[in-house]
Formats: sequence, C-alpha cells, structure tokens
Amino acid sequence: MPRTRTALLGVLALLAGLLSVQFTGPAPRASAAPAAFAHPGVLVSRGQLDHARSKVQAGQQPWKAAYDAMMASSYASLSRAAKPRPVVECGSSSNPNNGCTDERQDAIAAYTQALAWYFTRDGRYARKSIEIMDAWSATIKDHTNSNAPLQTGWAGSTWPRAAEIIKYTYDGGWPGAGRFATMLRDVYLPEVINGASTKNGNWELVMTEAALGISVFIEDRAAYDKAVRTYLARVPAYVYLNGDGDLPEPPAGSSIDTSAEIVKYWQGQSTFTDGLAQETCRDFGHTGWGIASIANIAETSRIQGQDLYPRIQDRLRHALGFHTSYENGTTVPSWLCGGSVAKGLGRVTEVAFNALHHRLGIAMSHTQRYTEARRPSGTDNYFNAWATLTHAGNPN
Repeated sequence: MPRTRTALLGVLALLAGLLSVQFTGPAPRASAAPAAFAHPGVLVSRGQLDHARSKVQAGQQPWKAAYDAMMASSYASLSRAAKPRPVVECGSSSNPNNGCTDERQDAIAAYTQALAWYFTRDGRYARKSIEIMDAWSATIKDHTNSNAPLQTGWAGSTWPRAAEIIKYTYDGGWPGAGRFATMLRDVYLPEVINGASTKNGNWELVMTEAALGISVFIEDRAAYDKAVRTYLARVPAYVYLNGDGDLPEPPAGSSIDTSAEIVKYWQGQSTFTDGLAQETCRDFGHTGWGIASIANIAETSRIQGQDLYPRIQDRLRHALGFHTSYENGTTVPSWLCGGSVAKGLGRVTEVAFNALHHRLGIAMSHTQRYTEARRPSGTDNYFNAWATLTHAGNPN
C-alpha cells in the first residue's frame, strides 16, 4: 500500500509539473536586487554607524582607538585639497601613475570625512567630503592604460560608501549629488560591470564590488543583478572547497578550462584543499584583497535585504582560516606553493570576521587571533578603510 501511494503521488507530481510548463512556461529568473534600495547601504548601514558611534561616545575599545586613528590620519584633515584630473592613467603596478594614487586616496578621504561627519555631527566634515566628490565629478572623464579596470574598481568601490552617507544623513544638502551619480554611471560603471574573467580574481572581485556599490547609489536594479551573477560565479572560481572535485571551478566566461590551464591559473598549484585561493601561491596580499571584496559584497547585499552570506560563507570562512593559520605561524607544508608562501594578508579580515563569527556564531580561532592582533585596522590606501571602527563586533 505505501508503495502504491508513493507511486500515485509521483505521477501526480509529474503531471503537475507538465501542466506548469504547458501553461506558465519557465519560471522567470529571480532578481537579486531589492524592490527598494536601503540607504545608506553600501558596506555600512545606518544601524551599523549608530552602533559604532555609541561605542566611540562611551570610550569603549577597540572602537575608540579606531576612531582616534581615523581622525588623526591625513584623510580626515579639513585642509585636504582634492586632486582630480580628466583622465586617470594607470599602467601595470600603477606605472605610469597619472592620478592613480590621487584618485584612490581622494575616494578614501571622501569616505573618511563622511564617517567623521556622522560620528561628530560637525558639518565641516560633510562639506569637505562633498568638496572632494564634487571636484572629481566635475572633472574626470576616463580611465586608461592596462590597469584601468582595476583602478576603477578600487576607487569605484569607495566612492559610493562616502556618497551614501552624505546623501542620506547630511541635512545640509548636496546639490551636486546628481552630477556625482552621473559620474559613477557614465565613467565608472561601464569599466567594471563586465568583469575581467581572465585576470587574477582580485581584479574581478573588486570590480564587482564597485559595480554593486554604484548600483545601490544610482538605484540601478539591472546592474545590481548583473554584479550579483558575476559574484556568485567568481567566488567558487577563487576559493576552493573539497566538494568541488579534483580541480577548482574555472572562471566563468574565460577560455581557461583544461587541467593544465587551471593549474597554471592557480599559480602552478596542483594540490587543492578547503580555503586555498586562486592567488594563494602568488602572494597573500593580493589574496587578501580578493577575500575582502568577497566579504564587502556580501555585507552590502545583507544591508539590501538580499543576503548572499549563506551562498558563500563556507568558502569565506575556510579562506580566512586557511590563510590566517599560516600568518599565525603554522608551518607551510611542502605541497603548498612549493613549501613557501609570501605572507602579508593585510588588515582585511574585520568585515568577514564580524559577519561569520559574531553574527553567525562560527568558531574562527585563527581568524580571531589574526584580526584582534591587528586592531585598529586602519586603511591600506587602496579601498579598505576603517573596518575596525565600522564593523568590529557590530551586530547590525
């Protein structure tokens, strides 16, 4: 009797499926973008800012030390002058460097001044942030040379963080907000939205981070959806899990698909294990940038109500644990990168550690030791800035 009933249910299910196809056709692909964007909503939310501000006002650590370090930096100087230019030209390793450093650092300064405004409620900082953003939106037209996509990703991931805070929390007004949005839409988004599948993964990840953040500020749901699709395809091609099989996933849209090509793309590494990254055997510094963008994108998605952490958390936690274990002194085995790794992960773990350990309750002993020993995290002068202040132990 149970078998007959099971068979009958199976037939009914099959018929239901056939009828569904006949009358409704294939189900439409769900949008990753929220029905309404949350603001401020790029990397940091209002709730996160309020939590961190309350900790600073109470003099609690590590937030107070992180705040003091930020305010003592040149990025928070009210006498800082922006250095915009119409064309930013960046070659390999920023050589030539025609505006590359200036653009990255002005973007970080705009974000720093926006944070300073929020924490102090001193309008001078908001106006300085606006001054910097207005200077660039009135000037820049293009990025050129071989590093143009990467440079655009670095600066383009930081600008929207500043713009979101100013536009949605500063009551003094920002007349140039529309022009700034046009700059992001016309100069930055086209350079990053299509990814860079044949480059090392940190390129495409930071470009995708920029595309996602820009999409939030200009409220472009189609660009947001495309950025999420790129992200969900790239993360498995950047961080390996044992369940992937004998080889990592190849980068989507690339011609890298044979065993030999994949091993070459993974810097000659032919033994794979949980948490190994595509750039591990290149160096930990570039790997850290890739891991940071993985976390930053997921953080923005969570603020926007379309949480991507469940989709990538296993890869992210294993990547963090794998690399911080060697940073913390674990002996490098002979099968890994020929027995030698180039350490220097950077202070890029705070956002991911907070999300996975504090919010999701995942034990991360190596990452915790590494992160807490490097507080306050400061800035790498590229695109990571003040994450201890904004994300350490932040439940929001």
